[in-house]
Amino acid sequence: MQAEPTTSLVGEEYEVEIGPVAHGGHCIARTAEGQVLFVRHALPGERVVAKVTEGEEGARFLRADAVRILEASKDRIEAPCPFAGPGRCGGCDWQHAKPGAQRRLKADVLAEQLRRLAGLTPEEAGWDGTVVPAEGDKLPAGEVPQWRTRVQYAVDAEGHAGLRRHRSHEVERIDHCMIAAPGVSELGIEKHEWAGMESVEAIAATGSQDRQVILTPRPGGRLPLVELDKPVSVMRVDEKAGGVHRVHGRPFVRERADGRTHRVGAGGFWQVHPKAADTLVTAVMQGLLPRKGEMALDLYCGVGLFAGALADRLGDKGAVLGIESGKRAVGDARHNLADFPRVRIEQGKVESVLPRTGITEVDLIVLDPPRAGAGRDTVKHLASLRARRIAYVACDPAALARDLGYFGENGYRVRMLRAFDLFPMTHHVECVAILEPATKGA
Repeated sequence: MQAEPTTSLVGEEYEVEIGPVAHGGHCIARTAEGQVLFVRHALPGERVVAKVTEGEEGARFLRADAVRILEASKDRIEAPCPFAGPGRCGGCDWQHAKPGAQRRLKADVLAEQLRRLAGLTPEEAGWDGTVVPAEGDKLPAGEVPQWRTRVQYAVDAEGHAGLRRHRSHEVERIDHCMIAAPGVSELGIEKHEWAGMESVEAIAATGSQDRQVILTPRPGGRLPLVELDKPVSVMRVDEKAGGVHRVHGRPFVRERADGRTHRVGAGGFWQVHPKAADTLVTAVMQGLLPRKGEMALDLYCGVGLFAGALADRLGDKGAVLGIESGKRAVGDARHNLADFPRVRIEQGKVESVLPRTGITEVDLIVLDPPRAGAGRDTVKHLASLRARRIAYVACDPAALARDLGYFGENGYRVRMLRAFDLFPMTHHVECVAILEPATKGA
């Protein structure tokens, strides 16, 4: 039997009261009929006209933009960025909120995820309820931190660079991204033409003058001659194999953190905020309090940021095993940590490699998993290693809370949690949770 056709509600407008913030950069409201709306460009307590951007009759929820503000929150400001707003650039979520209000919204989301998914109050998680700005980021309303050291520009059919609109492949042309770091802005990506390209990623390293662009061509697209406003190395993404290949210049950038230089090849993962790597290393080391001679694991170790910090503090008799799935990142990590003979880096997925190591006991664990989190089985295995402390670094509060719940099921409690605003103007928040056995002597 054929299903009844559904009626799209895109374009419909509803006058609504805005409720609490939700994970993902929007707030919750309900239509008069009780249908849930996820509304962007709104703030809790406001009365707005919300225009549906996605959804149909009978759907569990609708997505919408606040297109007219009838009663504004005291936390609302005019968006500093001329490209922000309904139907415009999707790179930022909270341009319309005062900086302090943005951090309170993020704190509300984290508290709600901890309660719902881990069954923890802020007090039980050892968290003071605040989201802390990075050094230098505490600016007055209307001013925007220039923090994004890696920006992926989309390219439209005419070869103009811009940023994608929210949940869309459409490109919003821009002449400047306000949150881009100075080292990215000075390349002048937006004023050059990129015919035949799908995207252009610009990278400005922290602690060195290294600049890099990574070009992704459209099918059959020929690489343009890259002549930017500052010297750069150029890489290209192979449209068939998907690998990244050097066109000219260094195939890596040099990033600086924790007093060490780290090689990061071909657009490999590195924290985007210039203060993030040092901020997170400090929080992790303060939480773990490494002792000379201990054995540590660094899981999802990337190019070896935490493994190097641990090795430096554990001394000549300590040992660190890092596990990372990316082949290029493993090569970089081995290069970056070559002066530590008691550091070993293994390539593969954590859930596959860790059981094969035969390790049954460790002193310390650091894990910085991808956005989806570590998962129940990996958490269970980690808990069985009886580490005296575990540091969990997370960029997604829902995945963090879910995994903290799994750790709770396996005999670990959260000793301390800290939250950092390392993605200003967006809904993202970075957290460091320190765990320890729930019973002494475990």
